[in-house]
Amino acid sequence: MGREFLEIFEEWADSYDDTVAEDSENEYSEVFKGYRSILNRVAELSNGHVLEFGSGTGNLTEILMKKGHNITAIEPSEAMREIARKKLAGKVPILDGDFLHFPAVDSIHTIVSTYAFHHLTDQEKEIAIAKYAKLLKPGGKVVFGDTMYPSKEAYEQAIKEAKSSGCLALAKDLQSEYYSTIPFLQMILEKNGFSVTFKRWNKFVWIMDSIKR
Repeated sequence: MGREFLEIFEEWADSYDDTVAEDSENEYSEVFKGYRSILNRVAELSNGHVLEFGSGTGNLTEILMKKGHNITAIEPSEAMREIARKKLAGKVPILDGDFLHFPAVDSIHTIVSTYAFHHLTDQEKEIAIAKYAKLLKPGGKVVFGDTMYPSKEAYEQAIKEAKSSGCLALAKDLQSEYYSTIPFLQMILEKNGFSVTFKRWNKFVWIMDSIKR
């Protein structure tokens, strides 16, 4: 359910914000290109009470808060939660949990996440979307920004390109985590009563904007 990667994020917590900074030069620069714009767009597509999964160090949470949303954040990493609490001055509840197991939250209007859904296998993603469909009323939204691919071939090509450009850590990440294809994500969303659109924001990241019918 993604918690197998928890140790990585415990260790990454202190330097995460440096990694995603717009002027950062590292293997993941292309993944995080336009990072703030991606977070802002996810926030713009949100409404009402927002449930955020994988809130990390609170970057999207902070934007949602400034836009006046009521937010409940869910994050499995204790180190990340601690940084986010300080950043947000304790103004947002940040709870221990993950995409599949989290405390009960009432009256959710939008479910959001950025750079995290790929920690779940495709089977777990399908279970998660079915769970969210039961939590949301018609008009409720699931808005995720994450790395995904138009096809399996495009995914395999991305791994080859990472290796050929010497981005070995990125290549390992692409191979070890669970990056889905857009047709698969569209299928599980429509199967659970959502209409969905996808828009590309950089070489890796797309924003998935879905509305429960």
